[in-house]
Amino acid sequence: MKNFSATSLIRHLSFRQLQIFEAVVRLRSFSKAADALFLAQPTISLQMKKLAETLGMPLLEQVGKTVQPTGAGQDLFAACDDIFRVLENLDSRIADRKGLRRGTLRLGVVTTAKYIAPELLAAFGKHYPGIDFAMKVSNRDEIIQRIQNNEDDLYIMGQVPETDVDVEAIPFAHNPLAVMAPRDHPLVNGTPPLPLTAIAQAPFLIREPGSGTRHAYLRLFAEYGLKPRITMELSSNEAIKHAVASGLGISILSIHSLALEGTIGPIQILDVEGFPILRKWYLVYPRGMTLSLTAQKFLEFSVSQEDFITRRLVALWPDLCRYL
Repeated sequence: MKNFSATSLIRHLSFRQLQIFEAVVRLRSFSKAADALFLAQPTISLQMKKLAETLGMPLLEQVGKTVQPTGAGQDLFAACDDIFRVLENLDSRIADRKGLRRGTLRLGVVTTAKYIAPELLAAFGKHYPGIDFAMKVSNRDEIIQRIQNNEDDLYIMGQVPETDVDVEAIPFAHNPLAVMAPRDHPLVNGTPPLPLTAIAQAPFLIREPGSGTRHAYLRLFAEYGLKPRITMELSSNEAIKHAVASGLGISILSIHSLALEGTIGPIQILDVEGFPILRKWYLVYPRGMTLSLTAQKFLEFSVSQEDFITRRLVALWPDLCRYL
């Protein structure tokens, strides 16, 4: 790499080039970066060529169908991330000095967290009405990919990644999993706690591979030497709830998934051996990453809401207080 001083880099690099480079690396594609930035693809290619010539080293390489950063490109991408976060914090701090609250929070959430994340965002927005939100809902595997690509400010997950990516994880609320059945199911009238064998023998509705909830309850079945009698695989909690309510089988979901219908809906929580599976919600971000001012405020606010969230859960299933 050429021996540039900081002053020389400022003179030779443009902020727009850094924006383009960051988008190309994050999206792993020239064409996707062009679409995201509303630019023509030849413009993207030309600016990346000029940037590489300025620094005197190749920054990007084609690997199969995707674009990957070289070693020098990884260094530049990390620097871009620092620069953009510093500028975002500066924008928020200047806005605060003017008596405003402004900023953007990009939140990635696992599918089940869509029942808790909107309420948190709405409550946070009342305190900071100038904050804009962007929320991406995906399954666990896709969220891990987003963390690896550094696509969001924070992530809400029910299970902290241990091997795929190095992260900081701050617990902020309970996320218990329970067995759910239609209210007219024969197991509803069984003597609690129901044996897990009875659940394994009943027609069972399962989430798709990649779901953190699926990982959790299949691990519990395995510990008991059991396998559920799977009759249908569905790709969302809402689809499973409708299928349970329709009498197609029983399933295991977060108690948060009953937040809208409460205790009067068509689904009944069963008291079952080994349940609830007590999990936590975590706010997650890559280890070593400096949070934006907006993200830091949201993290602190979310942690402060734990007691309120716990009371909501107990209202949905009063027996839960025996386990918390």
